[in-house]
Amino acid sequence: MGEKVVFGNVYRGKKVLVTGNTGFKGSWLCTWLLSLGADVYGISNEIPTSPSMFVELGLENKMKHFFADIRDLNAIEKIINDVEPEFVFHLAAQPIVSLSYSEPIDTISTNVMGTANVLEVLRSYKKPCTAIIITSDKCYDNVEWIYGYKETDAVGGKDIYSGSKGAAELIFKSYYHSFFKKDEGVVKIASARAGNVIGGGDWALDRIIPDCMRSWSLGKVVEIRSPKATRPWQHVLEPLSGYLQLGERLYNNHSLNGESFNFGPKPEYNHTVQEILEDMSVRWHFENSKDAYQVTGDIKFYEAGLLKLNCDKALFHFQWKPTLDYTTLIEYTSDWYYEFYKNKGDMYIYTQSQIEGYEDLAKLGNIAWTR
Repeated sequence: MGEKVVFGNVYRGKKVLVTGNTGFKGSWLCTWLLSLGADVYGISNEIPTSPSMFVELGLENKMKHFFADIRDLNAIEKIINDVEPEFVFHLAAQPIVSLSYSEPIDTISTNVMGTANVLEVLRSYKKPCTAIIITSDKCYDNVEWIYGYKETDAVGGKDIYSGSKGAAELIFKSYYHSFFKKDEGVVKIASARAGNVIGGGDWALDRIIPDCMRSWSLGKVVEIRSPKATRPWQHVLEPLSGYLQLGERLYNNHSLNGESFNFGPKPEYNHTVQEILEDMSVRWHFENSKDAYQVTGDIKFYEAGLLKLNCDKALFHFQWKPTLDYTTLIEYTSDWYYEFYKNKGDMYIYTQSQIEGYEDLAKLGNIAWTR
């Protein structure tokens, strides 16, 4: 058998800069990029959680990391110009909805000005670069209809977090039309939107899966607020495959410059919080789900209800589609935490094995980025 080629081997030997690299999605992305042979750099202002996937995987010893605040334009400019990246994935953000209620200005400044700063530096960048700006599915003005939101639907939101993500998309759009809309510009940009992402290594506050795993690891029952709340869950590798494929296609195809893309699961992956906890508790060997969770009526903050994405645009332009079925999503997520808490395994090797398994499943499914 020859070497397995994914994403057209476009990242091998390339300098790739990831902002927000110490976060949950950022750590997974850096690990995947390392396995793809990339020369990986990261910018973040802190280690956001304890435990931290970035720390547990020893990523500080496997890539070049810079501590800097994404809101510090001068610092970001110096790092980007010193590194001279060929790809930029901008993930740095204040990602917690509940925190946006207690720290609205911090949320707005990080999510809006942080995005503006990255684009401002790239505006005068002199070398070829492909940049993917990641926001969120919550960038849409959610009117809670039953249809999936398309990239052309209105952005905005009733809460600060959603508003900040909608504003980041507006900044992206205005910078594109003002500075990057050139037939042969050296910097190409696109934005990506995804949400309801789960997977091993997330320890953020006020998220159901991290709350659950923290409690179960201590032998405690997890409390859940909204057992009937339905979400289109997806494993973290699904949107990351979209970001990486978008980076590959934008690198090779200037016509995608300035475009935005949704990355979400199949509609049948909508499940309630209660269903997903029932299924995960089995992987943790609970004999009775009543020992795993209990329902509390403590609703701490407003959360949008139904919100799903229409991903036809990514399917049309580069045949992107999800790889994992619901059962494998549960297995990948539950088993990562079980390996960490119960088996005390080498989590970098284990994470790499999940990525390799994901690539193998995508290859079996003839997913476009494996061809």
